Amino acid sequence: MVDFFWNLASFVVALGILVTVHEYGHFWVARKNNVKVIRFSIGFGPALWRKTDKLGTEFVIALIPLGGYVKMLDDRVDDVCQQDRNNTFNAKSVYQRIAIIAAGPMANFAFAIFAFYLMFLIGVPSLKPVIGNVELNSIASEASLPGNVEIVEVAGMTTSNWQDVNLALMGKIGDASIEIKTKSSDSQYISTTTLNTNEWNFSPENSSALTSLGIVPFRPQVHSEINHVEKGSPAEKAGLKVGDKLIAINDKQINDSWMLFSDEIKLFPDTQVTVYIERNGKSEQVKVTPKGIKRNNQLVGYLGLAPKFDPWPPGHQIQLAYGPVDAIGQSINRTWNLVVLSFDMIGKLITGDLSVKNLSGPIAIAQGAGSSAGYGFVYFLGFLALISINLGIINLLPLPVLDGGHLLYYLIELVSGKPVPEKIQEVGFKFGALALLGLMSIALFNDFSRL
Repeated sequence: MVDFFWNLASFVVALGILVTVHEYGHFWVARKNNVKVIRFSIGFGPALWRKTDKLGTEFVIALIPLGGYVKMLDDRVDDVCQQDRNNTFNAKSVYQRIAIIAAGPMANFAFAIFAFYLMFLIGVPSLKPVIGNVELNSIASEASLPGNVEIVEVAGMTTSNWQDVNLALMGKIGDASIEIKTKSSDSQYISTTTLNTNEWNFSPENSSALTSLGIVPFRPQVHSEINHVEKGSPAEKAGLKVGDKLIAINDKQINDSWMLFSDEIKLFPDTQVTVYIERNGKSEQVKVTPKGIKRNNQLVGYLGLAPKFDPWPPGHQIQLAYGPVDAIGQSINRTWNLVVLSFDMIGKLITGDLSVKNLSGPIAIAQGAGSSAGYGFVYFLGFLALISINLGIINLLPLPVLDGGHLLYYLIELVSGKPVPEKIQEVGFKFGALALLGLMSIALFNDFSRL
């Protein structure tokens, strides 16, 4: 229940920030073009707070925090006095209207650059993309991708950490091959490996791009000794303690393998098991019931333990931090790469290379907001930037109920020299509303199926 309210609060904060940014883009450019703004609302429904400025714009924070809008004076729907005729939205040139509508998504992209800029100024703890090993009979092993090497480039994109690698791989979904460049720690020689991805079955909701290719990131040696017990967890309630060495579960020896222990525990959700441990040189038995939690649409057992592991080798842990000048280029580059990737993903959804099962809705966004906020401010900034980019791109889709649909109408007007007839616009709005409702329904269905 605590997680639910934390996720909800994080979601409301994140969405409130991003909607405000988006609508302020419309508002600011409208004001610059002398369009009278009647209302600037964050949220829908009954007003929780309102204030009117000296220019007559009513600023509102409404009850339902699932969007917002800027209502501009328009004599097609409003009663307009003669003195305000030139201050209506529809009285402006097509170029001005395009600028006002495009300002919302552009504000989202600008905010993403700003958020990434702050993130890079503060610094983000990251890991060098060093391959630990390659799984047998995988796409990576069939291409003879070596282990214990650092990935320096994927499909032409330079990679300095695992996030870069994952983003580059995501962009190649549906391609017949992926070129990966690597180098060993004791050499500057770069070797190239081409993965044959014709048979790449990648499902983002079930696994990462790395896992599906058989690439296992390097991790320090993990031991079967307990290093952390989560407060209030099944493990704590059963009496397991830091320093206990795990020997077996029921009758199955784990042979100092934390992974084997973890995999075995997952098989017993809400079922009591006997864990054999070594404590202070003596053998003991502890009865514990792993809590059943849902992961990848499966119920698995969870104890709330963390293992002891060897320290990271020098140079593997890095801090992505830049000075005030360099951070500008890095933030612009990160935003651009994510914009390109997002458009690629939309294209792959249309062509069928990516399943609609991968669409996410407000529940998944709320969970992402909560988890990123829990990790710390710098990770929350990265999450805000990512969602802001997606919000900007979604609004540019050529659906008449979205900014992209309005822009499409204005571009047609620009080319033809006359506005699109209102009857055609109304049909388009109805189609756009149905299409958007369909996409939202799929996303919500996916969200609920993952709970």
